[in-house]
Amino acid sequence: MENEELYEEIDKSQSVTQRYLGLSIGKFLFLLGVVLFLGVYIGILLYGTNSVEVLLGLEDYETFLQDEIVRLKNENAMLQKEYFELKEISAK
Repeated sequence: MENEELYEEIDKSQSVTQRYLGLSIGKFLFLLGVVLFLGVYIGILLYGTNSVEVLLGLEDYETFLQDEIVRLKNENAMLQKEYFELKEISAK
């Protein structure tokens, strides 16, 4: 019996959003739009062309290139040493 009394107390002139969420249709649509916009914006930040993933990938690539520079400098120094030793031997 109590459920029937509760249903009778609900004003039939209210919209669905006012009955169940306590919001007018305009406010509900506005909040829905804001939530969708923020979701798309955060998705673009995380997975877009200027995203966090791209930034982290570029940082890893920068580290790789710096290590490659050090390796190539060491290799160049060894090759120069060998070159000058061969040049010295051929001069004698």
